Amino acid sequence: MFASPSTRTLARELGVDISAVDGSGPGGRVTGADVRAASRNGTVARMADDAAGAEQSAEAASGDLADPSRTEDSAAVVASTSTAAATDAAVRDRTLAMPATRRLADELGVDLDAVPASEKREGEPYVTPEDVQAYAEGGATAAPTSAATGDAAQAASASEAAAGAAGTASDAGEETSATGDAGSVPGDRVPYRGVRRTIGEQMAESKYTAPHVSHHDEFDASALVELREDLAAAAEADGVKLTYLPFVVKALTTALQEFPYLNASLDEENEEIVLHDEYNIGIAVATDAGLMVPVVDDADEKGLKRLATEIRDIAGRARDRKIKPEEMQGGTFTITNIGVIGGEFSSPIINYPEAAIFAMGPIKKRPWVVDDEVVARETMRFSMSVDHRLVDGADAARFSNRVKELLAEPTRLLLE
Repeated sequence: MFASPSTRTLARELGVDISAVDGSGPGGRVTGADVRAASRNGTVARMADDAAGAEQSAEAASGDLADPSRTEDSAAVVASTSTAAATDAAVRDRTLAMPATRRLADELGVDLDAVPASEKREGEPYVTPEDVQAYAEGGATAAPTSAATGDAAQAASASEAAAGAAGTASDAGEETSATGDAGSVPGDRVPYRGVRRTIGEQMAESKYTAPHVSHHDEFDASALVELREDLAAAAEADGVKLTYLPFVVKALTTALQEFPYLNASLDEENEEIVLHDEYNIGIAVATDAGLMVPVVDDADEKGLKRLATEIRDIAGRARDRKIKPEEMQGGTFTITNIGVIGGEFSSPIINYPEAAIFAMGPIKKRPWVVDDEVVARETMRFSMSVDHRLVDGADAARFSNRVKELLAEPTRLLLE
């Protein structure tokens, strides 16, 4: 079980056994949202136990010599349980579930909002058929839903289908800019939930758990520009749009193999640094719902055309909200592209629990010194943040220098 110190502190405050919590974060990491959900679910479970106990008390009191005081006590327990159930249902903004799960809940007479959720999607409780069945077998049921409730369930189901999968966060998009909060105007109060809340919680956990150190640099990208132009036509003939991003991915995966601590994560539970032997690169993509980070698995084993094709595919499906949750898990290093939005440098937030994140800046003509003369050259600026618990500043600088070498003389990448 993998969780940050702040998450463990929250678990202690809420009285949650963190070892029993299923993590929804990258690599099964337990997040603050998981702990809060477990706390709420634990309350529901206790209510079910109280209701069962109240039922047993009522049965015992139903004999010819029933004690009136015991009957009153049982009624009080039931009333208390009903109040607690209503309070718990009010806590949830919504409950996500597939239509089949909702039908099962209706058939069993179960209030879906009262069912403890075993998963979370978009930061919201996600109830499975197994959750409904287990809750029904526990004896806690509600009256069948009304037509109005059924309409609400269908609307929630439609929202779930549109929501797709929640993403983790970094500081900018891939090769597109976010569409913004369409429909929102100054003066509005926009609910902080769903994907936006998931992103916010992930970023806050990362920023306040991993001590960030940022590194900024620049290099002469003239050779990279020329090589991409030479290869772009051939790639386009094969139906592939070749951008600079695949070159950057190749350079990073090459350098990561030489600097393994940047392709690592910290297992705080076992007090071990995990040096990953896979190079799964997350690509930050701006969507209308927030930032998502689909992952290119085994990026070190793929050529430029295949990288370009896969990146375009996952980025497009992320923007269309068709990306699968498992396609945004297992990343070991993340790239974000601020250049498409117009930025030069940034201090990106690490996609925790990864050790580092690389932010591409724009390639454009800038003053550059060549043979003691200032000339206009195509240069690229970039930024990088590292978890200082795992990576020293000197190693971050050496890694940066290696990436610059590979991109400044990109023909070397063709040999990789």
